[in-house]
Amino acid sequence: FKGSFECFEFRYVAERSPHWFETLKSMFETTPTAAVGEIGLDKGSKGREIDFSDQVGVFRQQLELAKELNKPASIHCVRAFGDLLEITKSVGPFPAGVILHSYLGSAEMVPEFAKLGAYFSFSGFLMSMSEKKAKKMLKAVPSDRILLETDSPDALPKSESGTLYFVEGDPSLSEEGNSSQDLESNASSSGGSMKLPKETLNHPANIHTVLGYVARLLDMKNEELAELSYTNAVRLFSYSGSKLLLERGKCAADVSGNTQNHSTTHES
Repeated sequence: FKGSFECFEFRYVAERSPHWFETLKSMFETTPTAAVGEIGLDKGSKGREIDFSDQVGVFRQQLELAKELNKPASIHCVRAFGDLLEITKSVGPFPAGVILHSYLGSAEMVPEFAKLGAYFSFSGFLMSMSEKKAKKMLKAVPSDRILLETDSPDALPKSESGTLYFVEGDPSLSEEGNSSQDLESNASSSGGSMKLPKETLNHPANIHTVLGYVARLLDMKNEELAELSYTNAVRLFSYSGSKLLLERGKCAADVSGNTQNHSTTHES
């Protein structure tokens, strides 16, 4: 689903042209299937390099555009959840939904964001939280608003499991005898305990690790949570004009055409 987004994140704010907003709007005219994102606010180490008032100004315009177009918006937020809640309250609610990507906000904020139409997406970054805090926050999320993601190549899960997948050709694993295959083999033989370089890339297949971790904290079966996340994602991305709806329409037309052809053949 993520591939359908048009990207204009906080890190590009300083490089924007005087006509950036008109350009963005025209992109949605030429690509009506797209949703809005990744947009957001960042007060982390990278975000501090960008004037925060500029971030807020750009973000607010993008959020208002998402609401105007009735499209979901994917939101990046680092250490700015108070600001985010204030802005979304002033612009929202959002009938088409907003995705709080790699959510690490507090449990107390969850109901307020949910009332505005938010979905909460969890990646390997969730493992940077204390397990107690993560469990409290997850328990506060309505079941119809939970999503899972990898955010690869970022957010490698902090797991000692030998089931992690590694990206072939990852420059952080380029030392001799330190390939992705070697690491997978070493992890299995050592019971999963190994020290990885901080820069190690995340593989999309590690969604299984995220799934297992979240399911355990929610006291759910992996299969149950996987189905729930998938159902929520399909609902969210079935907005008017989306690729999902277009594909469904094509499938329905194909089925109808095949049925009609079969009926004609049978009658003849």
